[in-house]
Amino acid sequence: MPYDVVILGAGAAGLFCAFHTARRGRRVLVLEHNDRPGKKILISGGGRCNFTNLDVRPECFLSANKHFAKSALARYKPGEFIALVERHGIAWHEKTLGQLFCDDSAQQIVDMLLNECSGAGAVIQCDSPVSSVTRTPNGFTVRLREESIEAASVVVATGGPSIPKLGATGFAYDLARQFDIKVIAPRPALAPLTLNAEDLRIWSPLSGVAATVRAGIGTRAFDERMLFTHRGLSGPAILQISSYWEPGQTLQIDLAPGQDIAARLLAQKRENSRAFPRTVLSQYLPERLAVTWASGDPRPLFQMTDAALRELGEELHRWRITPAGTEGFEKAEVAAGGVDTAELSSQTMEAKRSPGLYFIGECVDVTGWLGGYNFQWAWASAFAAAQAA
Repeated sequence: MPYDVVILGAGAAGLFCAFHTARRGRRVLVLEHNDRPGKKILISGGGRCNFTNLDVRPECFLSANKHFAKSALARYKPGEFIALVERHGIAWHEKTLGQLFCDDSAQQIVDMLLNECSGAGAVIQCDSPVSSVTRTPNGFTVRLREESIEAASVVVATGGPSIPKLGATGFAYDLARQFDIKVIAPRPALAPLTLNAEDLRIWSPLSGVAATVRAGIGTRAFDERMLFTHRGLSGPAILQISSYWEPGQTLQIDLAPGQDIAARLLAQKRENSRAFPRTVLSQYLPERLAVTWASGDPRPLFQMTDAALRELGEELHRWRITPAGTEGFEKAEVAAGGVDTAELSSQTMEAKRSPGLYFIGECVDVTGWLGGYNFQWAWASAFAAAQAA
C-alpha cells in the first residue's frame, strides 16, 4: 500500500512526528532498523528520560545558524509536552536547573509515544533497514531488503552517529548528500574529555572524585559538577563545555566558584599558622583533590609567604588544562553538526531543494545543552515537520 508519509527512524523525533502527522489524516509508516523503537530514549536520563527542560531558549542550542531553531521551539513548547505526559498519567519531577525526569522509567515515554501512534493510526515497522531512497514522479520509493514502499513524502529522523552500540549511524548524512544537501561535519558533543599522558599522571589517581566547578572556554562557562576519570574529565560541567570545545583549545576551570580561597588561606595563616594548605583547601574541595592540589608545596602555612599563599589560592580559581580529545561518538550523548540548516525551511524542516524530503531531530545541525534540551528539539522539529509532511 502506498503511504502519504514514510518516516525513517522510530526514535523520539520519528515517533512524535508520526502521530502528529497521522492526526492530519495522512497515512504514515515508520521504519526502524532496530528490533524495537525508542532504544536511545530508554537509556536517557539514567533510565528515567530527561524529557524536556523548563528553561528552553534558542541560546541553549548550538548551530551554524543560531536563529534557525527559534521558529520550531516557539511553536511547540515544554509546557505542551508536559501536558501530554500528564494526560498519560506519567509522574515527573524537576531534578535541577529545570531538568524534568520521569519518576519511574523512560519506558513510560516510549509507551506514551507508541500509544499515541497507535491511536492516530500510524504504522511502525521494526527490523526494517532502508537500503535506498529514490525520487519518483509522485514522491519517493523507499527500498528495504525485500520490499519497496511508495510515499509522497519522506521524513528522516534517524539521528546521528552518537552511541553506535544502540545502532546509531550516519545514514541521515549519507541520504542528505545523495540529494545534494550540504552536511556540516559531525563531531561528538556532550562528551567526556580525555587528557594527555603527562596530565593523566597527575590527575588520573583522582578517578571517581567529583566537585562543583565552573568550566569555561572564552566567555562561555557552566557551573555544574565535574568528575575526574581514569582517562580524563567528565560530569555535567565537562559534557556541557565539550560541545563548544575544539581541538587545541584550553579549558579554564574554577575549582571553587563563589569562594575566595586565597583569602581563606591568609586568614587561616593568621589563626593557626602551623596548619597545612591542604587542611584549609579540604574545607572547600574534596579531600583527595585538596591534597593533590597542595602537594607541590608541603610546607605549613607559617613557612609560606603571603604571596605564595595568594598564588596557590588564585590558581585554584583559574586552572587551565588542554584536553587531548573527547571520548568520541561512543560516549557522546549527541552529535553536533549535521544537515546544514541553510538547506532546510525553519518553518517545516523541508529540504529547500528537494520538496517532500524532511530532516528532524539530532541529524540536523541543532544541538542542545545537557538537560532535556535535545529532547525538546526532537519534539519541536518533529511537530514542525508534521504540520507540512
